[in-house]
Amino acid sequence: MNYIQVKAIITPYSEDRADVLMALMGPLGFESFENTDGGLLAYIPEADFTAEKLTGLELPWDDTRLAFSHELIPDQNWNEEWEKHYFQPIVVENKCVVRSPFHAAQPEIPLEIIIAPKMSFGTGHHETTSMVMALLLQMEVEGKTVLDMGCGTGILGILASKLGAVEVTGIDIDSWCTTNSAENCELNAVSNMQLKLGDASLLQKEGQFDLILANINKNILLADLPQYVKNLRPGATLIMSGFYQHDLKDIDALAQKHKLRLKKTLENNQWTAVAYVLEAAI
Repeated sequence: MNYIQVKAIITPYSEDRADVLMALMGPLGFESFENTDGGLLAYIPEADFTAEKLTGLELPWDDTRLAFSHELIPDQNWNEEWEKHYFQPIVVENKCVVRSPFHAAQPEIPLEIIIAPKMSFGTGHHETTSMVMALLLQMEVEGKTVLDMGCGTGILGILASKLGAVEVTGIDIDSWCTTNSAENCELNAVSNMQLKLGDASLLQKEGQFDLILANINKNILLADLPQYVKNLRPGATLIMSGFYQHDLKDIDALAQKHKLRLKKTLENNQWTAVAYVLEAAI
């Protein structure tokens, strides 16, 4: 399938402005987004795109200007593109190797995750993904029920399954992500991960989990954290990342308000990952 890539320049740029623009473009049929230094890239199937979709898009800041350009992205061999430009195997905590199908196995590493990267976020290379993996590898996951919120490629849910999780649910707003996650589950012989397309509103119909993983961004985490708490069993763990060190004070203030106790913090290149434990039922 061919896609249209829309490049949005936001002046002045901020993460908040980019998040709001994504929220506005999602209902218009845009399926995937990438942050850039001055805005974002948005992708939509060629058949669903018209330039008129961009007309009238405005952000609720009087001083903010938007500029758009677009180009056709032909269907391509994503494995080949990633092999050429991006994706090399990584090892996390000397316990888990993440590789693509075109890389050789490393049998000396106890755990292996095979990721067929496409347009989805989460090959383990970003600091936030690798830190959440590191926290998972330090936990007892055997027999737990797990939610992977914003599952991307499915890498975190797949790791939880390989660590012995009895049931995994993966949720993402991006259909590319749920499709890619399903492919990666098959590659890793993971059969206990159920994938759902949507946002945190789906959690209102879900039960409680022993472990919730949310590697998204600060604003979404702050908006959805109260719902996460409702879906945690007492004594359960919430692992979050996708935010910078200077944002931890805001995350922690809301977490404490909901009786979450900070258990562990990891930091890498100004990014932060945290593990909280729910002290009591809310």
